[in-house]
Amino acid sequence: MPFLAIFARKQISKRKMKQRTALLLLASALMAWPWRGVAQQSHDEHFGQSCTSIMVSKGASTDGSVITSHSCDGRYRTWLTVEPARDYPRDTVTAIYKGLLKTETPYDHRNVTQAGTIPQVGHVYAFLNTAYPCLNEHQLAIGETTIVGADTLVNPKAMFLVEELQRIALQRCTTAREAIKLIGQLIEQYGYADYGECLTIADKNEVWHLEMFGEGPDRIGGVWAAQRIPEGHVGVSANISRIGELRTDDPEHFMASANVQDVAKRLGLWDGKQPFKFWKAFGDRKKPFMVREYFILNKLAPSLKLSMDMAELPFSVKPDKKVSVHDVMALYRETYEGTPYDMTQNLKVEQQRTVNGKKVKEMVKSPTANPWLTTETRNLYNALKPNAVTFQRTVAVAWCSYSHIIQLRSWLPDQLGGLAWFSFDNPGQSPRIPIYSGCTQLPPSFALCGQKQYRPETPLWSYRRANRLATVQWQSTKQGMLDEVAHFERMVADGTAQLERTVAQLMADGKADEATALINRYTRDMLHQTSARWAELEAEYWHNLWRGF
Repeated sequence: MPFLAIFARKQISKRKMKQRTALLLLASALMAWPWRGVAQQSHDEHFGQSCTSIMVSKGASTDGSVITSHSCDGRYRTWLTVEPARDYPRDTVTAIYKGLLKTETPYDHRNVTQAGTIPQVGHVYAFLNTAYPCLNEHQLAIGETTIVGADTLVNPKAMFLVEELQRIALQRCTTAREAIKLIGQLIEQYGYADYGECLTIADKNEVWHLEMFGEGPDRIGGVWAAQRIPEGHVGVSANISRIGELRTDDPEHFMASANVQDVAKRLGLWDGKQPFKFWKAFGDRKKPFMVREYFILNKLAPSLKLSMDMAELPFSVKPDKKVSVHDVMALYRETYEGTPYDMTQNLKVEQQRTVNGKKVKEMVKSPTANPWLTTETRNLYNALKPNAVTFQRTVAVAWCSYSHIIQLRSWLPDQLGGLAWFSFDNPGQSPRIPIYSGCTQLPPSFALCGQKQYRPETPLWSYRRANRLATVQWQSTKQGMLDEVAHFERMVADGTAQLERTVAQLMADGKADEATALINRYTRDMLHQTSARWAELEAEYWHNLWRGF
């Protein structure tokens, strides 16, 4: 009996130890909360490195689609709605707001202010209303990245922030050129109020890279320039101004406000003697790229032998082989593993295994090594061993709110041609849900944001729980989670092909309502299937934590 009593006490002690260990590991996982660990980064690692957009021209894609994209990296709202098309009477106005990016629901107007009004048009188009509005019913799509620029350009008293410019363009335009011209007119008339922004604007035939800045604290206005991604090329925007020489004698590929050189001179950003380059004058950088731009362009065109030592990368590149939407998805999962920029490359531990009956010791990557370490964790590793982890801003980040990759396909009806491959949370871990340009109703849970509190009913937390737990033992969970992402990617690719055939036939038969209902249902079904599987993964990871792996 004494032996059994001692044994029982030991087992209870082991269970308590496992409980404590699991809780500690969970705490470690939750430290990867987006923004926590990011807020302490330097200006470049934080404010200046939020969001990535990859653009693919029609001639560079495998199927002839045009692609733009966006990762909303930061603690922004994750609720989204489809705003319907509307008609308005003459002589009405529409309000322009500031503060919409951090709201919890479509009806939450805390900390939202009205900056002014502009005349309303008679008819506005339906659009997908994300934090940065992204797609309308006519296959016009917009991605976004912040490019910062000099403080001397900012005038917070101006009316427009970039997200409202996106909304107005999507409500009123059907082509990228129309959208750029309208945005330019709005900036010039009502003013642009923030740090520099890039919009990657695409339609069924073209994709453009638009950059904008204010024109100083004493002026209501702005400067802007747009350059088209040449046919057969791909481009990238990753928080740095990329537009160089403005060849305004080539309207097929360039557009710009008339004041770009005057503003640069007036504010001392260009001496008027050196050749004028837009990024050099307004971008406030030594050169127009860092690791993300280099990595993406080099990955797609290795034959160019691009280098981080170059003074300037090409604005765009012709890829060595044509690019599919799945290639772009893979780029959004990138953490530079196996390259000199891999943050986990030095995080190794000794492991013993048996080879031909003999015990052999080898160094392997630590099971806990993951590319989304918090500031606190990196500091710990570097305190134990100097320079163990050098921070790199990867394409996929744990502080991503949502991301989308949008295909625009001229050979399909507009209701089907625009397809946003949407994901919540870390794009390096989460599956993608299809949302068509003809979608009129999203699942009800999409109208709730999960950023300000834990809300298990929100799509964000449907994926975030498993994603965070996976990072605790990422070297053990990585392949299984990526296999699940690949499984749904294949399944949705097959499903959308079948859906598009069915919907096209219904539309041809005059059954538009049935076609729309199928489009709406497909998004809902994919949300339910993927979130259910991620809940299963969460349970598996909890079980493995309990067993101590």
